[in-house]
Amino acid sequence: MDLLANVLISAMIAATPLVFAGLGELVAERSGVLNLGVEGMMIIGAIAGFAAMLATGSAILGLFAAMAGGALMAALFGVLTLTMRANQVASGLALTMFGLGLSALWGQAYSGRSAPPFPRLYIPGLTDLPFVGKLLFGQDGLVYLSLACVAGVAYVLTRTRVGLILRAVGENHDAAHAIGYPVIGVRYLAVMFGGAMAGLGGAYLSLVQTPLWVERMTAGRGWIALALVVFAAWRPLRVLLGAYLFGGITILQLHSQALGVKIDAQLLSMVPYIATIVVLVLISRDSARARLAAPACLGKSFHASS
Repeated sequence: MDLLANVLISAMIAATPLVFAGLGELVAERSGVLNLGVEGMMIIGAIAGFAAMLATGSAILGLFAAMAGGALMAALFGVLTLTMRANQVASGLALTMFGLGLSALWGQAYSGRSAPPFPRLYIPGLTDLPFVGKLLFGQDGLVYLSLACVAGVAYVLTRTRVGLILRAVGENHDAAHAIGYPVIGVRYLAVMFGGAMAGLGGAYLSLVQTPLWVERMTAGRGWIALALVVFAAWRPLRVLLGAYLFGGITILQLHSQALGVKIDAQLLSMVPYIATIVVLVLISRDSARARLAAPACLGKSFHASS
């Protein structure tokens, strides 16, 4: 029972950065912007949060620094694609390469250093309950924040005027512009929100999951977050489910090594990424349904005609 609880706790921890990054990309894509630079924004968030944490001794300031770093990277992407109308796919790939290179340079001074343990929730009487205690009442605060963000994004997108405007811009930017909505402004805000969330996901890696700085520590999680958005059909609750699914796969491959499964470690480490490819292949088989779920203006540049 304790082993199962530990596996589930580890899966939640592994899924949390994917939840943050996936939610941010979902909001950006619902506005009609395809940002493939999630990996780059995550890694900048990881190093920015780690550096700020060591400089100030405050985990909260570290998280805000990570969000600011991700948002600045997203703003750079916005200048290229929304203001200068550069190709979104090429700009996103460039953003990832820029983020990986900049973080490697920035992080040279922090190699081998570790951050203090991130505080976890403790409620006397509840956290000590068998099995469900630590699982439900003993996680770090960012796990609960990720769940709140899923609920918040789902509510805003479906129940508020802000969400209606965002979805209108993503579905038909010309019609949204014709009735007076600031298409470029809405997309800038959506893209920067996505960058801030990706930065927060990166900070979770360097401050909570493995509280130290390692070059390229995102290890492809930004690409998995991109796949999650498609897997979730651009719905926040499905992003949560998909993130926990992939988090569980990641943890299972680690525990299988500990249990002595006689499979090469390199093959086991490939499992989460193979699962991502399999999911995308299955989704692509029903391309008509995928097109219906995707925002109609996803990836299309907007130019005001009047």
